[in-house]
Amino acid sequence: MTVYAVTYDYAADSTAARDRVRPAHRDHLQALRAEGSVLVSGPLPATDTDPDGALIVVAASSASAATALLDDDPFRREGLVARVSVREWVPVIGGFAA
Repeated sequence: MTVYAVTYDYAADSTAARDRVRPAHRDHLQALRAEGSVLVSGPLPATDTDPDGALIVVAASSASAATALLDDDPFRREGLVARVSVREWVPVIGGFAA
């Protein structure tokens, strides 16, 4: 499996809805973690130039498979994610290094 860094940019004015949906979002990611697809995830706080979002590191056979893993994420189903990007990541040092 290849490792991919998936980033979310959250939709504007979605904070209250994300707070409401977060338990289901985390349950979904925990289930993917239990099956070995999600390696790690967490929020990316907003900066002066970037909106708040998330980084989700996944193991998948392709970039499209990495995206498909997260299609049922409650945040995405509820329209709380404005942008998803997927990029192969090649860890060389640390816990995910081959």
